[in-house]
Amino acid sequence: MDTIRVFAPATVANVAAGFDILGFAVNAPGDEVTVRKTDSEQVVMSSITGDNGKLPTDPQKNTATIVIIKLLEHLGIQQGFEIELKKQMPLGSGMGSSAASAVAAVYAANQLLDTPLSPMELLPFAMEGERAACGAAHADNVGPSLLGGFVLIRSYDPLDVVTIPTPESLYCTLLHPQIEVLTDDARKILRKHILLKDAITQWGNVAGLMAGLIMSDYELIGRSMHDVIIEPVRSLLIPGYDEIKQAAIDAGALGCSISGSGPSLFALSTSEELANSAGEAMQNACSQNDIESELYISPINKQGPKILD
Repeated sequence: MDTIRVFAPATVANVAAGFDILGFAVNAPGDEVTVRKTDSEQVVMSSITGDNGKLPTDPQKNTATIVIIKLLEHLGIQQGFEIELKKQMPLGSGMGSSAASAVAAVYAANQLLDTPLSPMELLPFAMEGERAACGAAHADNVGPSLLGGFVLIRSYDPLDVVTIPTPESLYCTLLHPQIEVLTDDARKILRKHILLKDAITQWGNVAGLMAGLIMSDYELIGRSMHDVIIEPVRSLLIPGYDEIKQAAIDAGALGCSISGSGPSLFALSTSEELANSAGEAMQNACSQNDIESELYISPINKQGPKILD
């Protein structure tokens, strides 16, 4: 096999109280790559569509190429690759756009090299794509996009990643208001110091969410979807945030919070019907601020990347 086409899914990072340590994958949107072996020893980006010309084609700076370069260096293999990247989600959306590109590319290259590494072993290379995109090798987006389901980043030094069981009836509503919030800007506004009482509340909610997922206790999941540290600050960047969140909960969602650094919001529900109801309510609330939005409904994606052909 000399050519492969791979899709990697969008993700929700943080998941309310789990700032920088939690994430899960959804079915859509996502990014698609076509990767081809070449006779040269160069990794090149031959084309990018869907980015309005914003992404770099320099192999050292693009998330989809740098991950393959790092993988080849690790394996000690001299092999050329040509990559076509099809962006299928907005940049700066809070849905793991750069992560999906990195995961699709490194997964595809690994397949063309006869899968020398497992998905878990590919994770450090996918993280290098995040370093290229935002300056830090975060795993809360690339982890779930690569491994599927819910992923806990227990530690970065050393890297310790844990996949968490996902209840069968859990559905995600993902709303993307058509505004842009840059990750760098969303990090700059965060508080440098927090009160001990807020930290204790946050720890309890993270632990409660983990327990709720493992036990399929939906009420516990809902009670634990509260962020008292990051959300109060970042929500100020999203017009109508409080109204959108309340609309989701009033429609039957277990809870609602910011996806990644925003501006997207996510809600979790116990059925597809409730997820659709929450989505309609969230879009209606968003439109009250004269902001158009895109809506995605799916169960939790447990597969991660998939080969298209």
